[in-house]
Amino acid sequence: MPREGRFFEYFNAHAEQVVLAAKELLALVSDIENAATHIETIDTIETRADKINHDAMALLHQTFITPFDRDAIHALVTNLDDIVDSIQDIAEAISLYNIRRVTPDAMQLAELSLSCCERVKRAVQLIDNMDNAADVLSTCREIDQLESDCDRVMRSALSRVFRDERDALQVIKMKAIYEGLEKITDYCEDASKVIEGIVLEHS
Repeated sequence: MPREGRFFEYFNAHAEQVVLAAKELLALVSDIENAATHIETIDTIETRADKINHDAMALLHQTFITPFDRDAIHALVTNLDDIVDSIQDIAEAISLYNIRRVTPDAMQLAELSLSCCERVKRAVQLIDNMDNAADVLSTCREIDQLESDCDRVMRSALSRVFRDERDALQVIKMKAIYEGLEKITDYCEDASKVIEGIVLEHS
């Protein structure tokens, strides 16, 4: 039985899809007039991520000795998939709710989500060598801070939309969009916790 297989290749490929999806989501909210094109691209990225997820899970069941704990591998792959799925959910919500204008708050949340995803990718790239432990843990702390920043922006955005928006339907739509954008960073934080646990156990 193979000792490590291609786990790190799958982790890196999956993390790459995470960043590509987050970049396309930012492009979507920045260019809402061409939403259909951006949503189609996100769907394509999500399909690729699903295949990587499937292949990684298959490898996990075929490999006798894994590079680290099986539960941690399963959790990391699942968390990466959750990030991409949550990005696709927001893209679909924008289409479903027929969003025609995007607030500065939504733009800021999308930017924070991208920053968070980029750090997830960096942390994933570093875990194949425990000499990188300090850098990984520092990156995980950055993810935690970005998640907190996103929480703060979302609360402010919700307060503003409830206070200033007179169209009740628009309030409902934007609340869903804000909460969905914030959820992306929640999943990033979940991934960072798994990565942090791997490093603390093996470094």
